This record gives sequence, C-alpha cells and structure tokens, in this order.
Amino acid sequence: MSFVHTLFKHNFLEYASYVIKERAIPDLSDGLKPVQRRILHSLFEVDDGKFHKVANIVGHCMKYHPHGDSSIYEALVNLAQTDLFIDKQGNFGNRLTGDEASAARYIECRVHPFAKKILHNPELTEYIDSYDGRNREPASFPAKIPVILIHGAEGIAVGMSTKVLPHNLFEVLEAMKAKLTGTSVSLYPDFIGGGIMDVSEYADGQGKVLVRAKLNTKDPKRIVIEEIPFGTTTEKLIASIESAAKKGKFKLAGIYDYTGERVQIEIHLARNTYTQDVVDALYAFTDCEQSISVNLLVIRDNVPVQMTVTEVIESHTGQLLRILKEELDLEAKQLRERLHARTMERIFVEQRIYKGIEQMRSRDTVIKAVIDGFVPHRKELTRDVTVEDVETLLKIPIRRISLYDIAKYREEIREINRRLKEIAHHLAHLREYALDYIDSLIKDAAKFTPKRKTRIVSFEQVDVREAVGRDAELCYDNETGYIGTAVRGGKPLFHVSPYDRILLIRKDGTYCVIPVPDRYFVGKGMQFCCLADKEVLERHIISAVYQDKKKYLYVKRTKVTQFVTNKQYELVPKGSRLLKMTTRLSAGFHVTYKEKPRLKVLEETFPVADYLVKGNKAAGTRLTTKEAKSIRIVTVQKQGDNYA
Repeated sequence: MSFVHTLFKHNFLEYASYVIKERAIPDLSDGLKPVQRRILHSLFEVDDGKFHKVANIVGHCMKYHPHGDSSIYEALVNLAQTDLFIDKQGNFGNRLTGDEASAARYIECRVHPFAKKILHNPELTEYIDSYDGRNREPASFPAKIPVILIHGAEGIAVGMSTKVLPHNLFEVLEAMKAKLTGTSVSLYPDFIGGGIMDVSEYADGQGKVLVRAKLNTKDPKRIVIEEIPFGTTTEKLIASIESAAKKGKFKLAGIYDYTGERVQIEIHLARNTYTQDVVDALYAFTDCEQSISVNLLVIRDNVPVQMTVTEVIESHTGQLLRILKEELDLEAKQLRERLHARTMERIFVEQRIYKGIEQMRSRDTVIKAVIDGFVPHRKELTRDVTVEDVETLLKIPIRRISLYDIAKYREEIREINRRLKEIAHHLAHLREYALDYIDSLIKDAAKFTPKRKTRIVSFEQVDVREAVGRDAELCYDNETGYIGTAVRGGKPLFHVSPYDRILLIRKDGTYCVIPVPDRYFVGKGMQFCCLADKEVLERHIISAVYQDKKKYLYVKRTKVTQFVTNKQYELVPKGSRLLKMTTRLSAGFHVTYKEKPRLKVLEETFPVADYLVKGNKAAGTRLTTKEAKSIRIVTVQKQGDNYA
C-alpha cells in the first residue's frame, strides 16, 4: 500500500508540475507559454521575409510541441490577433465578433520585425533539448519588454490559475522609462474592444476591474453600442441582451448588428420605453457590464509566483539593462575579433608572409611558417595568432591578395574603432542607452499599435435589485390562504420585484421574512404584510394586543429589524393568543369589558403611542386585569395632554 501511495504521489506531483510550467502558466522572462515560444521559434527559423502558410508553420512547430497540431494552430491564431509578433495575411478571425479564422491551409503569416527586435538573439538565448531529443528549442527568449503585460495571459493549472489583462504597449514602455528615471507611474489595462473601465479596485494587478460597453444614448428611442467590454464578443453580447429581454428585464422592438471594422449594435426600444429607463438594466442583466478578477501569476526562476504590475515592470527593467549590456559586450567581442582578423590579413599581405610558405611541404610546417612570420608584428595584434587564424588566412584567394586595397582596410579599421568607442560609452552610461532604446521601440510601435482604446472612468456597479422595476403585483387570497405574484382572484397588496423580500405576520402571531413567492401558503386571516426593506421596516412599528394563559391583556410594541430569511419567529410570548394588531401610530385599542357587579367603567381606549417600543423578545405591558368582552382598533387624536 505504501508503494502505491508513493507512486501516486510522485506521479501526481510530476503531472502537476508539468501542467503548471509547460502548458498553463507563462514564464516571466519572456511572458510566453511554451506553445507560443515554440511557434515564434519556428517563425524565426523559417524567416525569409516572405509569408508562409500557417499549415507549414504548424507542421514545423510539431518538432518542438508534443500536443498536436490543433493546439498549435489555435495558439498561433490567438497570438497573431494581438498584432504584436506576427504579420498575418488572410482571414484570422475577428476578436470583436467572435468569427473564427480560416483553415490553416488558407492563411499565411510571418514573424513581425518588432518581435525580432525585442525577442530574437540566438547568441544570448539558452537552448534545451526538445521533447524527443532530436532538436534544440529556447528555454526562454531574452525579452527586452514585459510581454506578459502587453498581450496578457489566461490559464488554469493544477491548484492554481492565472489571469493577466492586456496593457497598452506605449504605456508599458513609458512605465519602463519611468522606472529607469526613478519616477513612478500607474499602469492599467487596455483592451482591443475599447469600452470604459473602472480601475478603483485593480490593486496593481491583483484585484479586479469593472468594464462596460460604450453606449450612445443620444436618441431617446435607440441605444447604439459602439464599443464592447473585454471578455465578450458582439455575438455573445447580443445573445445576452435578447435573453434579458425574454425574461422581461426590459422591452425591445428589435436589435440589429452592423459591426464591421468597428462595433455598431443598434437596440431599438419598444413603445413607451425610453433610453434612460433601459441603460441600467443593460449593465445589470447583460454582458454590457462585467467584473473581471485579476491574478497575476507567473513562473519566475522555475517557481510559480504571484506578482504585481509594478514588480513585473521592475523585473523587466533590470532584465532590459542586463540584456543590453550582454549585447554590447557580445558586439564588442565580435568587433575585436574582426579587428584582429583584418590586422592579420593586412600584415599577411603587406609583409608577404604568404611567400614563406611556398617551399613548405607539410601542413605543420606551413602553419609554423605563418605563425613565425607574425612574431615581429605581435604588438600590432590584439592577441596571439592561433591555428584557426592561420587556416582562415590560407583560404584567402590569390586574386584578393593581388588586389588588396589598403585604403579600404584603413576605413574599415576606423569604423571598427569608432564603434568600439561608442560601445564603451554606452556601457558606461547604460541607463541612458536603455532610455534611447525604449524611445526607438516607441517610434517603431507607432507604425502598427494604436494608442489607448479603453477609457478609464469611475462608476459604481449597477445593483441588480435596483435595476429591476417593481412591476409584479403581490396578491393575497384570504379564502385559500395563499400569497404570491401568481395568485389570481385575491386582494392586491403592492408591487414587488423578484429580488424583494416580504414580512408576513400570521393569525397565530408568528412571523417570517421570505423572498417574494409565486404561491406561498400563509393561512387564512393573515394579520400583516409589507416589504422587508430596511427603510420600510424601520417605518412600521407593530402594536399588538395579546392574551396570556391567565386571560390577562397585554400590549406590545416592536420593530422587525433583524431576521434570518425563511426562519419562523414569535411576535407574542409562546402560549399567548394574538387578538389585534396595527401599524398605525394614531391608533388605539378600544376594549369593552364584560358587565360585572360594581363595575362602573365598561369601555376604555388605550392609545398605542402611550407605550414604549421594545425588542422582539421582550414581553408586553399589561393593559388591564378586567375581563374583556371585545377589542377593536380605533383612531385617536391627541389634544393637548388628553386623547379624544
């Protein structure tokens, strides 16, 4: 049994780790999931400036991705729709309408130059074996910008999930500049569909945002949806509006979709229905308003970590400085090698070192003769001459030696030295160099990326209860004892909405608060019913007369302000009998006593205002010790200190 337990535990941990790292959660370093990284790697490998059939790219990528062609195709289409890394040609679908892309054999793509500028550098990229060991793929790209914030991400793994909203490329680059200069900026999401957004609870990427469609409400009888919220499409949005209309949330005459490159959905309202009456209901009951919770979870150093937007910007700003330094160091190294090669070539030709190898009969003697020929000129070289250097020199064609141009050589040397000085200056002023680099990215991005599309405003989420009109009539039928909106033939009480609750007081003195029912049995002789709304309950003071087991009369005044829905409560003490009750402040209980010897006062009125309002569980105040014949509720008017 212990073996099985260990086996399952080990296998589950391996499976969970694989799903988390290799499929669902993006890596912080380049902001990509493995399938996205493999797609871009394939595009870099086949890049020749021309468009390639998506089917060919998918096939090429299958060398690296073991999960089938459909997952590669879907990921490629989604990546292309961001218009950041992939140039596309053909029908790649529409993120606004939800239309699907054409089949992979009909559409074409190629890697975007911007992607090459910020991601592609094979000499600085760490490569690992592919799943079958036949090929090498990047562990992650040396990304110079926080890709995770720009195109966003969403994934569900074992025990965790990620939801990162997309941000505007320009604003992300400006945030990186601000970090480099020691200033701070606030960064908020931006969506391709536009719309309006409340970011008061965004919490730097760990909270939520409220997003709404942009509604044109100038026409009192027509609403035009011009932008849609993130997370939906025009098709889903129209379906949600039609569904809400069928449920009676509002009345429509028709809905028409004229969406092309821009969203345009026209909602025509029914007779006697106007724009101002429908807007809140659209936000409350349709996809015109959505609350999106955010969870910025990424893989950092092979471990899933929750981060904030600020921390991501800070991490990538440091990564940008590191990558730029590595690129400059690499270029300087390559230039020094080039300088060494050109100097060797000049000495080899000018000093006629090649003449010394004419009499040599073996490879070793040739190599030794060339190396010895450079000994007097060692000070002119940046390092010692190696066997590899000699092999390179020996491959120089005779024609090139005879036509050697010293002026061209000197110009090339000057250019190399000039560039080496520039690199040294950049390394000494790395932050300024990084700022200039970001400015160049901003200039490039202006050619294909729009400015912010989602407008940031402050608004309150529409309360569904408030958006619903109280248009259902609550009726009570005393003959059957039923109350509800579906009761027919009874007494109309008041209008309610499906989200209201009502207070019911029965004949036996018990009461409860319940949601508005279709049909609910409360019994004959129901004493009282009202909306269980805080303001309504606060306004209604219940005054009741009850009789205890000893036949004494008591009056109790109370308010129902605290309750549990659907729970039964006792208005009067257990074992007592409720006789009369009212909520009128000007009421009084008129008691007629049974005639008895020496009883002079046979009638008496007790104004309810003379008694204190107590808690629900408190006992009442005794009215009289006389035996009552009857009790009725009367209206009393206060005149000075007396009641008439």
